[in-house]
Amino acid sequence: MHILGLGILSWITFLPVLGMIIVLLLPKENKNAMRWTTLGITVFQVLLAVVIYMKFDRGMAGINTMEGFQFIEKAKWIDINSVTWFGRVSIEYFLGIDGISVLMVILTAIISCVAVSASWGIEKSVKGYMALLLLLDTGMMGVFVSLDFFLFYVFWEIMLLPMYFLIGVWGGPRREYAAIKFFLYTLFGSVLMLLAMLALYFSVTTIDPASGEKVHTFNMLAMMNHANFEPGSILATIGSSARYLAFVALFIGFAIKVPIFPFHTWLPDAHVEAPTAISVILAGVLLKMGTYGILRISFPIFPDATVYFQVPLAILGFINIVYGALCAMAQDDFKKLIAYSSISHMGIVILGMSALNTQGVIGGVMQMFNHGTITAMLFLIVGVLYDRAHTRGLNEFGGLMNQMPKYSGIMTIAFFAALGLPGLSGFISEAFAFLGAFQAPSIRTITIISTIGIVLTAAYMLWTLQRLFLGSIPEKWKTLPDINNRELFTLIPLAIIVIFLGIYPAPMIDLMSTSVNALVDIVNKGAATAMIGQ
Repeated sequence: MHILGLGILSWITFLPVLGMIIVLLLPKENKNAMRWTTLGITVFQVLLAVVIYMKFDRGMAGINTMEGFQFIEKAKWIDINSVTWFGRVSIEYFLGIDGISVLMVILTAIISCVAVSASWGIEKSVKGYMALLLLLDTGMMGVFVSLDFFLFYVFWEIMLLPMYFLIGVWGGPRREYAAIKFFLYTLFGSVLMLLAMLALYFSVTTIDPASGEKVHTFNMLAMMNHANFEPGSILATIGSSARYLAFVALFIGFAIKVPIFPFHTWLPDAHVEAPTAISVILAGVLLKMGTYGILRISFPIFPDATVYFQVPLAILGFINIVYGALCAMAQDDFKKLIAYSSISHMGIVILGMSALNTQGVIGGVMQMFNHGTITAMLFLIVGVLYDRAHTRGLNEFGGLMNQMPKYSGIMTIAFFAALGLPGLSGFISEAFAFLGAFQAPSIRTITIISTIGIVLTAAYMLWTLQRLFLGSIPEKWKTLPDINNRELFTLIPLAIIVIFLGIYPAPMIDLMSTSVNALVDIVNKGAATAMIGQ
């Protein structure tokens, strides 16, 4: 599908760059024009996401072939014919989406639009803020549509720069510390990812259709087909220690972004210091880039290592679930509590993915999307209260139910969705993740123990509601205004999504079920091949 000669995936990815250029050309005094331009670009991006959703063929199968992807755009990007041992370097501009990535594309468009609306109160260097926000949008979207590993890595790194400045310039009192910590953690993971990417590049070859010669490639789909691994190359032997090592390197790079214990310590600092809108993007989209990378790259390229590390992966999911919930329960800072709850809820994604069956992976992907919308609501809710009271101390409030009834109603929906109340979107994704994990014999015990996290989540969420809304209201909060229309504009669409998908999740399941089945089939076949080889 093309618009003015460009594919729709190119439009939805690079439209924010066009918006960034327009914002940079506007006079710095015209702050409202910058805000409205940025909002208009992200609204148009949402409309493109709706078109993609409507045109997406839910029946297309395959995860490692062109037939499994839609809206494909492919062209030569970098082509160098070296006379040295390095050989010919061929890098493609290769975009495409399947049932897993289409959900992330839709989520990114929605959360980016919501974040712009939540940024309306930013007064400091509005031009720089909006330009960086749009660049961040492009980086995130590019990760989810790239099918060339080199291109994927470029977008992955593009995202790092604007997030560093958005936290470091517009954040709270310890913003420099939080920004540098985020940058160093992510950069460390990127280095490991780069090493694994290069090892794959020198191990995989395809036939160039133009010249007919055999060339090394960054094509992810070629990497997912083990027949393309050059015999004798470092990663060619199924079940070898080199493949396990490459899997671990990739996993650490992605795990830092999720974040998975023990790589999680950057997250609470980044969330607490980041502006509200950036916390929304950080929890709503950036964390999902890690789990998406595992599903898109690690699982199908290294199915033998995926099965080998199934139990450790489930254990890490369990630790995230329980440890994150316990840390959240110990917090007095409202925003830090929500940050640790994200660690806990992303543990459910990891546990569902570790099941390596259709139900578990569908639950994990659903949790990625649902957590994105729910946690966006939660951080927006924190921002609403902080803008009025200029404090996030949970023990400083009480009795806000009567003072801020509309705010209390929206917050109750978000909190009950987060704790997994049936009828809201959090329940169905958690149910599928636990159901799938329970069906996997090797991780059944881990799954049973992990359900402790459900009880802990209910405990800290209900305790937080009690501290904020019940009891007598302190005198100094009796003049707090209720939530305004602009804030409702950012929250109500998310609330509608949370309620709709809780009651009727079929549209989401229909989008991804074919692709998830194909992914699970690849992993199972890879595991069978590894067992035969041993």
